[in-house]
Amino acid sequence: MSASEGAGRTLSGRTAWARSLQTPLRDFLRTETGGGVVLLGATVAALAWVNVDSSSYESLWRTHLSIRVGGSGISQSLRDWVNSGLMTFFFFVVGLEVRREFDVGELRQRRRLALPLTAAVGGMAAAVGIYLAINAGEPSAQGWGVAMSTDTAFALGVLALVGPRFPDRLRAFLLTIVVVDDVVALVVIALVYSSEIAVGALLIAVGIFALILLVRALHVRRGLLYFALAAGVWVALFESGVDPVVLGLAAGLITYAYPAARGDLERATDLFRSFREQPTPELARSATVGLQAAVSPNARLQQLYHPWTSFVIVPLFALANAGIVINGDFLSRAYASPITLGIVFGYLIGKPGGILGASWLLTKLSRGRLRPPVGWAAVVGGGAVAALGFTVSLLIATLAFEGEQLEEAKLGILTAAACASLLTWTIFRATELLPPRLRIRALMGSSETLVDLAVPVDSERDHVRGPHEAPVTVVEYGDFECPYCGRAEPVVRGLLADFADVRYVWRHLPLSDVHPNARLGAEAAEAAAVQGAFWEMHDLLLGHQADLRPRDLLRYAEQLDLDLERFRDDLRRHSGAGRIEEDVDSADLSGVTGTPTFFINERRHNGAYDLATLSTAVRAAGARVSIAERMPSRA
Repeated sequence: MSASEGAGRTLSGRTAWARSLQTPLRDFLRTETGGGVVLLGATVAALAWVNVDSSSYESLWRTHLSIRVGGSGISQSLRDWVNSGLMTFFFFVVGLEVRREFDVGELRQRRRLALPLTAAVGGMAAAVGIYLAINAGEPSAQGWGVAMSTDTAFALGVLALVGPRFPDRLRAFLLTIVVVDDVVALVVIALVYSSEIAVGALLIAVGIFALILLVRALHVRRGLLYFALAAGVWVALFESGVDPVVLGLAAGLITYAYPAARGDLERATDLFRSFREQPTPELARSATVGLQAAVSPNARLQQLYHPWTSFVIVPLFALANAGIVINGDFLSRAYASPITLGIVFGYLIGKPGGILGASWLLTKLSRGRLRPPVGWAAVVGGGAVAALGFTVSLLIATLAFEGEQLEEAKLGILTAAACASLLTWTIFRATELLPPRLRIRALMGSSETLVDLAVPVDSERDHVRGPHEAPVTVVEYGDFECPYCGRAEPVVRGLLADFADVRYVWRHLPLSDVHPNARLGAEAAEAAAVQGAFWEMHDLLLGHQADLRPRDLLRYAEQLDLDLERFRDDLRRHSGAGRIEEDVDSADLSGVTGTPTFFINERRHNGAYDLATLSTAVRAAGARVSIAERMPSRA
């Protein structure tokens, strides 16, 4: 049986350990994609409901709900509570994702923000320009903000259904554009579509928000306190006339994201071990606090709120706002209305054209130093799917219009969304007809990937398996006692068997706080390396992870016909400790805290480690190298 066959039988499909190793970005994308399906269902339900019984639809959403404390309070319709209350949580999640991308994601290298920011602004400007041109001289021109924003859930859902084989870079690029859209749209809501501003109430809101910043700076971890202060800001903004949904974005933007530090993880391990030895309520609380401290507030809050916003709040918003009575008279009137036409053409022509044009212009002006992270066909497809506006567009429409004009705006938004989905499908299906090499270049482009590996591979120093000059390098930080590393080992063997142009590098990261024999195993591997048998010892250690005591290691050395006296002496003197510490230091510099962690051509591999997933990542890396070699050198 070949190595690849053994890997396939050992880890068929996506095993439990593979499924559990997801990244924040992939979790976000997956939740948004699933939420898009629910959002579509809510939209269809709203249309069906209002066309079957419009009176009950409007009667429900116009029902007033009042919240009073003493002699004062707030009274709004259910629709307004959804739009200005629950949607605050939606924009909070948007703010969290923006902050995560800035702190640990694609935008931590600030120059990478320039192109998606320019593309987003170009798409919005072109769409608004077309809307204003069609509505020139009309009172409806004041609704230009409706044609700006892209719906994250719908756009990512459509991209998942009709997008290319290598979607992650395109989705990250699109997500950045969408986030910029949402930020600008919220600024527009606050400055253009808010009612007359009460300065006193606005100053109170600013003061309470400053208090939130102070409490956060003092590292206070009381969720109820933050919620109470945020509620105060929301009420003050509501009274000031500024749409309070802007609070959500601001709160998300101040919530830090950071990878779990190895020191925090080790402290959490110690706390849990203490609880295991003496399971008291006090130690249980300490262990819980320690575990929470190891994870950033941004990650915890995204996990808490993102499913609620994607699967409940945004679909509820659609149910409350998407309903329009459709009949022949309405369609004939609406499709002749400058509002409907401005939204449709603004989205379908302005959005893709603006995103493509701005991206191309910045690439030319920077002489290729700034370029999209994907190919130009993917930019065009991403621009088309960015024409799918819904949530924020509906929100602005409810602020800008009322009556028949609001109905016409809703029809324009729904029509543009349907046509954008069809246009996206057409673009990517046409791209698939290209020859393979041209198709890969059109989808993936030739931009440099973000380098995550702090210490480059040195063939003279690192332990390398495979051809030393291979175009694709896979680096694994591993622990000989880690069960996940043991399960990944046959996958790596299958990868090397399937790809002749891949070199594999092992670097040590013994997690001594949870694996007491891991460091001794690493030192045994280094002692074997001195005698030219690193990989033979590596394979034995991963094959016998439960037997890494000194007598076991001596037995393995004897099995490999090593010089036992020299091997025993190297272990006794810890001669490999310096080399292991160098690997551990390089792991710290690269932000590695767990095992196994893989890097493919110096870019961190996020997600599952099954053979199919790693093979796809290796093919993509090889394709990028091939494209880069064919690109003419830039001055």
